[in-house]
Amino acid sequence: MAFLGDVVLSLAISDHIFPRFENWGAGRLTKLRAQAVSRGACADVARVIRVPERLRAAAPPGVGKNAELLIESDRILASVCEAVIGAAYLAFGMARVAPAIVDAFAEQIEDALENPEDYKSLLQEALARRSEVVAYRIVEARGPAHDRSFVAVAEVSGEEIGRGRGKTKKAAEQDAASHALEHVEEDWPPEPGAAG
Repeated sequence: MAFLGDVVLSLAISDHIFPRFENWGAGRLTKLRAQAVSRGACADVARVIRVPERLRAAAPPGVGKNAELLIESDRILASVCEAVIGAAYLAFGMARVAPAIVDAFAEQIEDALENPEDYKSLLQEALARRSEVVAYRIVEARGPAHDRSFVAVAEVSGEEIGRGRGKTKKAAEQDAASHALEHVEEDWPPEPGAAG
């Protein structure tokens, strides 16, 4: 049931965020969705909809201590949350379940937008697997001191792999890293031994 719920959750959130950010690339949308429906996010939603209390009430006699250990686990709560979504989908169908999912995960989506994962670290990790190193360069700074905007590029071996904008140099570098991640994930550089 958790397997099915995971797919339904992913589809509902994807269907919700795509029209909001249709100019974003697939890699960036995937990262937003992944953060919004992560194990921690699912466990948080499970707590909000009172899954731990319901599990305690439904636990057979004599398993109280073991049940408490399970209920405290984010991994278990996330799986139960996904199983509930899967069961709701089977009982009510996607048209009724998707809006409820989006509503339940609204806070997680907004949190992922306001506090995105560190794209520079993610890019560094992705490139490290290929023995590559990224460097950032500010290529443009515009506006008066109180309202500056910057353009940064992410480069590997002198080749630009991402470009981003921001109100600070740091924000521009994060945006460049986000765009570079899409490039790296999609087609650059080919994995060693890959056909092409």
